[in-house]
Amino acid sequence: MGQARYIKTPVAALLCASVLSGCMGEDLVSRAGGLAGDLTAGLTGQDTMAVAAAPDAPALNGELSNGERSALIDALLNRRSVLPSGPYAQVASSVLAANSRAAEAELRAAMLRSKAREMNWLPSLGPTVSLTSLGSVVAGMVVEQTLFDGGANRAEREFARADVEVAAVALAQDTNDRVYQALDLYLTAQAAEARAAVHEGGMARMERFEYVMSERVNAGINDRADLQLVQQKLTQMRSDVLEDREEAAAARAELAAMSATSLDGVSGIETLSDPAGIAQPLDVMKVNAEGTRGLAEARALQAGYTPNVTASGNLADGDSFGLGVAIPNGLGFGRGADLAALEAMGQAAELAVAEQREDSAREVAAIEGQMASLRRQQSNIATIVAQANDNYTLFEQQLRGGQRTVPEVVGVFRTKLDAERDAVAIRYDLARMELKLARLYGTLVDGEDI
Repeated sequence: MGQARYIKTPVAALLCASVLSGCMGEDLVSRAGGLAGDLTAGLTGQDTMAVAAAPDAPALNGELSNGERSALIDALLNRRSVLPSGPYAQVASSVLAANSRAAEAELRAAMLRSKAREMNWLPSLGPTVSLTSLGSVVAGMVVEQTLFDGGANRAEREFARADVEVAAVALAQDTNDRVYQALDLYLTAQAAEARAAVHEGGMARMERFEYVMSERVNAGINDRADLQLVQQKLTQMRSDVLEDREEAAAARAELAAMSATSLDGVSGIETLSDPAGIAQPLDVMKVNAEGTRGLAEARALQAGYTPNVTASGNLADGDSFGLGVAIPNGLGFGRGADLAALEAMGQAAELAVAEQREDSAREVAAIEGQMASLRRQQSNIATIVAQANDNYTLFEQQLRGGQRTVPEVVGVFRTKLDAERDAVAIRYDLARMELKLARLYGTLVDGEDI
């Protein structure tokens, strides 16, 4: 009977302490219900890790560890990709299938940490071992329950939940960045191949000009300097084609290294719908989540300057039970400055969000300005290409009539090819700007696919 009373009394005392803690701000009833559900699930720690790391489980989950929905994560989940079903979507699907997803592991770790912090209202248990004056070893169990902590435990839970949101935005950024990098490589390969095709299409005509000039030089009609000029332009064209093909091959090889399937047969570019829509830039969302996390951290630190009340019992020391009052951070001379610094953290978080909004707005404006400039250049280059074609046709006719020399016609022909290559470059630069804007808003991937 003595032994039963020895265990029962401290436990009863700590149960009373837990109820007292609930009366002082902790919702023990709902939390105890959640704990009972976890206990009846019968999962070990390794089982929980295995379930959390299961590949079929969604990486993003809008439900936080306290059962509430995260508006930030829901906003990420509701995003829809602006990539149409076509070559862009094929590239995105292939590179996402091969993604190592290190950011997803960080998110899962943050979710597990948050789940663990939700239990910080429960009593803490720990073994105790002591050596008596008689040389005997006494082992027992110390149980400690926080009655009042100034909101430190609550702030820790809020910090952990905000940490999950920060990791969620980081995962969305990582996924969108990966898709953008793949599409950038794809556009680099496509643009290089298109530029090479322009020169390859004019190569036969330049070789014909070289042949005509060599015959005219052999006949003594033209000077050898004219032939060397034509040969120099032909050599430059061949060099440009080789460089373009090498650039395309390098981009293709790099893209293949980050893809799960072959993308050799994929070609073409597409026009995206409005990349922004009602979405908020990911950078702003991340700074906002970091600010929330910082405020929670400040509240936890601030609670360290208030008295904390704890109840503890030692199961190896008879009916030992007591209350403790302490101020973790003490009452040092720098207390006022420390508290003022903690209050300043809130203002700093708000200013950081405002600053990031401005930076993101400037970046969006810069990209949109470049896109407007590229569209204007695209319109102008179409006129330039048409004029270059007309000039070349006219010079070629005059060459047959003896009014123009071969070097003059070759110069006009090269101008025509250069204009066509510029038109190709502008087209792919505009496509790249559209993708860059979509990456900023995180709309390259469906939220449910992250």
